[in-house]
Amino acid sequence: MAYTETTTVGYGTRVGNSFKGIGTGIIMFLAGTALLWWNEGNFVKMDKALNEAEGNYEELSNIDKIDADKDGQLIYATGVAKTADSLVDDQFGIGVNAVKMQRTVEYYQWVEQVKEEKKDKLGGSQEIKKTYTYKQEWVSQPVQSSQFKDPAAQSRNRNFVLTTVEPESKQATKVTFGAFELSESQISSISGREPLELNIDSAKLVSMSNQARQEYQRNTTTSYGMSNTDTAKYVHADQNVLYFGQNPGAPAVGDVRVTWTYVKPENKISIIAKQKDNSFTAYKAKNGKTIQMLTMGTKAPEEMFQDAHDSNDMMLWVWRIVGIMLVIGGLKGIFGFLETILKVVPFLAGIFGWGVGVVCTVVGLVWSLIVIALAWLFYRPVIGIIILAIAGFLIWVFAFKGKDKLKELAANAKNRSAAQPAATAVEAEPQAGTPVE
Repeated sequence: MAYTETTTVGYGTRVGNSFKGIGTGIIMFLAGTALLWWNEGNFVKMDKALNEAEGNYEELSNIDKIDADKDGQLIYATGVAKTADSLVDDQFGIGVNAVKMQRTVEYYQWVEQVKEEKKDKLGGSQEIKKTYTYKQEWVSQPVQSSQFKDPAAQSRNRNFVLTTVEPESKQATKVTFGAFELSESQISSISGREPLELNIDSAKLVSMSNQARQEYQRNTTTSYGMSNTDTAKYVHADQNVLYFGQNPGAPAVGDVRVTWTYVKPENKISIIAKQKDNSFTAYKAKNGKTIQMLTMGTKAPEEMFQDAHDSNDMMLWVWRIVGIMLVIGGLKGIFGFLETILKVVPFLAGIFGWGVGVVCTVVGLVWSLIVIALAWLFYRPVIGIIILAIAGFLIWVFAFKGKDKLKELAANAKNRSAAQPAATAVEAEPQAGTPVE
């Protein structure tokens, strides 16, 4: 069952909010510009650092012996990382010899979903219609049903949980790599989680089941009228999952699902880092960038460096897109008040808003290209000049071709507004043979 909430925002409020958006737009524009500048320089510096490291590393053929002559040098090595550490989940008494152990928790809850529709009204006001619906699903945190917008849903779709469990992650403190020890950050880079088979004694299961049953009865008997038997089992252990609830195959509100995974104590890894005493640390290139790589399995150094270059390329484009979107969004925020002022006539505001959007997009794209090109001029002038040329071409297209497009849009709008009264007049004229009262 859906619950609808409708509000109206007045024209004056909308105009006031749009002027407030100018400040936000300026911040977004400046942040996007700074991000684009930093991103290009960071990419080039990292690319140069990787090239420097690729030409300076040495292979460590025997990790079972520390070669003092290689201390302070960038090395590549491959072998097995091991740990004798035992990780223990104190709350549930689960222990395992592992590099990492993780406990994740999910709750089956009623969840509120909202769909928003906005409609501009003649005179400049705006009608906002929000439709709230409710569904049951697994979530990472308990949901407070008392915060639901629908007053009826606060009681009808009331949430509770059979137990509250915090997620937890642990990792070994000592992981050896032959005669070496890995640092904390290197241990964190070891991946490959597998299900951890549970070993919980029956007495503990019975105790947890009794507590869960009492919680269930407190929360459901009055509200739902559901009956229970004293022999009902409320906690189920299956492989790496501990399930709090009557039936894992048919989850009900209040059920809790706790899952354990671990990283086995022996893992084949490949590493590129600077040897320091009996451990490894990050290699610092001449330009100040640091390099430290750890990958699972046996991987050639050429592959590891290529993966690092590919990752650097990917992050370049990710931050470029983010920066460009911030610049364009900032410009729209700065000039958005112009469209809002015209909202007294939604049709005209729509056309003008479309034009403002196009202008902001083109200007934002051109500005972004200029910033990127100027940044590259400091590092790779040829590429910077090419990007500046592309930006200049876009400016020419927009300046000379864009005017014709805007004139065409204005003419279409004028013809459409002129045709509307004429159509109304034709509809009002009585047809032949129709009696006139």
